[in-house]
Amino acid sequence: MKEIEAQQQQQPEHEQEVKVSKTLRRVVLVVNFTMMIIGCTAAPLVLRLYFVHGGHRVWLSSWLQTGGCPIIFLPLGISYYHRRQTNKHAKLYFVTPKLFLACLVLGLLTGVDDLLYAYGISYLPVSTSSILISVQLGFTALFAFFIVKQKFTPYSLNAVALLSFGALILGLHASGDRPKGVSKGQYYEGFFMTLGAALLYAFILPMIELTYAKAKQAVTYTLVMEMQLLIAFFATVFCTVGMLVAKDFQAIPREAKAFGLGEFNYYQVLVWSTILWQFAFLGILGAINYTSALVSGIIFTVLIPVTEVLAVIFFHEKFNSGKGVALALSLWGFASYFYGELKTNKKDKKPVVPEVGLQTA
Repeated sequence: MKEIEAQQQQQPEHEQEVKVSKTLRRVVLVVNFTMMIIGCTAAPLVLRLYFVHGGHRVWLSSWLQTGGCPIIFLPLGISYYHRRQTNKHAKLYFVTPKLFLACLVLGLLTGVDDLLYAYGISYLPVSTSSILISVQLGFTALFAFFIVKQKFTPYSLNAVALLSFGALILGLHASGDRPKGVSKGQYYEGFFMTLGAALLYAFILPMIELTYAKAKQAVTYTLVMEMQLLIAFFATVFCTVGMLVAKDFQAIPREAKAFGLGEFNYYQVLVWSTILWQFAFLGILGAINYTSALVSGIIFTVLIPVTEVLAVIFFHEKFNSGKGVALALSLWGFASYFYGELKTNKKDKKPVVPEVGLQTA
């Protein structure tokens, strides 16, 4: 009888722990999606602001996308302090040598992706580059099919076709939104560099998901932050080498004095760019951990119209018919993919966004 009473007393505590775990998981998801929304919409605008008002250093703008990684030490320190309060022998870090090597490779790939994106946005309007980046969703589905065995449905195939066709229409209407001072050749260089950045990042996202799956350990949010720190660090090292070769460090003071918004605002643009890009990347990695690479791609695609509107408001960019058709095709591709996922998951009796149990480190 005493054992039964003890079990009855423990049951409410267990149910309370489950409720806390679900609440914490939802809070972490909201935080990640919020960081992703802020970062993915504001970071491209701030980076474009750098080029619009006189910035010219492509390697520097590549560096800005991951150079803010030391910010991650703050939440990592808080996490370690919390673990030490409950366990005096808590590990300082969770990354294994195998994960370290994986982050090295992913970091170098991210560095290349940063360079491609920075080169593209130096010549393209934000409204154009954001539509091109939306191609990432379709090709994330394609790469996820081969890398993590994600289901590839006719709806996913339709999304790939629509997104690719949208990019083609943008290319055919290149002369309609070329910024002043950008030649047709430079525009197309930026066009294909941005497209290359989208395809490369579409490959990187499922690779990150595969790394989580092969980790052979509990993938906690602390581990996600550690991996983001390492990936960003190696990407920053790659871009730092490029800055040294291009002599960007010597050029920064001269560029700051000639910046259209003033020297002080020049450094503000650099600082805020690093912070916002970390918001974006950390939010994306957290979304992959607690949902999937494809869900993060969906959220990213939903943000395209927001970025479009902000670019038109702040930079007075042209929004011609070709760009409107490309945007419509991008959203159609997103709707096609989302409907396919909804139908597939309903058939399998699974939620559209799978709930992955949060294990606190």
